[in-house]
Amino acid sequence: MSAPDDVDHKAYVGHKAYVGSKSCATAFWVTNPAQGELRSEQFAAPTQDQVLVRTLYSGISRGTESLVFNGRVPESEFLRMRAPFQAGEFPAPVKYGYCSVGRVEQGPEALLNKTVFCLFPHQDYYVVPASAVLEVPAGVPAKRAVLAANMETAINGVWDAEPMLGERVSVIGAGVVGALVAYLCAQVPGVTVQLVDINPERHQLAEQLDVAFCTPEQAVQDQDCVIHASGQTAGLRQALELVGSEGRIIEMSWFGEGDVAIPLGGAFHSQRLTLKASQVGQLPPKLRPRWGYQRRLQLALGLLVDERLDALISGESDFDQLPMLAPKLFGPGSAELCHRLRYPS
Repeated sequence: MSAPDDVDHKAYVGHKAYVGSKSCATAFWVTNPAQGELRSEQFAAPTQDQVLVRTLYSGISRGTESLVFNGRVPESEFLRMRAPFQAGEFPAPVKYGYCSVGRVEQGPEALLNKTVFCLFPHQDYYVVPASAVLEVPAGVPAKRAVLAANMETAINGVWDAEPMLGERVSVIGAGVVGALVAYLCAQVPGVTVQLVDINPERHQLAEQLDVAFCTPEQAVQDQDCVIHASGQTAGLRQALELVGSEGRIIEMSWFGEGDVAIPLGGAFHSQRLTLKASQVGQLPPKLRPRWGYQRRLQLALGLLVDERLDALISGESDFDQLPMLAPKLFGPGSAELCHRLRYPS
């Protein structure tokens, strides 16, 4: 999908403005690798089966959005990497994102004035089909609901890993998705979980989530299952070291254009290890007869009722600051978890 013809490259205006039968919104666009700006664009008023959403918050999914912002999406993945309401084309200009929480200002009576989640890019107002939004449960604050897409990814990873009663599980990478995977696995009775990260400060996050933490040199070996979510080749190499005989490794990282070199000789064959990919774009085959994407997202929203998950929000800023903050947020040295954007009321 290419950028709309009526996109106007203007500075952020902060509030909705109506122009005849059109509405004016402001969105964040990646304009070149490592560069972004806010653009003003117009959209038609909602039809009977659509909703107009005023954004309250959006969340930055740093792993995937870093690859998009830095122009590292491989050409072979341009189609598979498209977000549901993406505009433009990779590598740029492109409007990308999928963690939006807002209030329905126009639409069907059942959704009017409801707080909803939508897989929409960073934009202050938007019109989508009513079927594209899900009401945020009463027990989940709008501020926390921005984690829904990350929780959905974590759910899929746990489904693919299939942790069983009493197993020893390691999760490598204490980013948002890795931390959520460890949090979910730790709730399976008898499962022992260790969350592994090179940043020792992540122990505070693990403690808040009631999950055991260790650095790579402290990690216990002979694990039944290792789930890799660090996005780094060294993390995948360590997964091969930690897993025990006949054990399984679930790869949740996506490396973009990078080449990954891992030792698949020796122990990988002699111990009959299994390396399996997990990707949120596909439901596990055995669940597809009864599960769909909407049911999975509803589950993700419902699981956000736990206030301990607020620990995954590492920062918050105004939407209009995003072009200035993006290079730092998406830079190689960033230690951000989920950065939340707040929008004008």
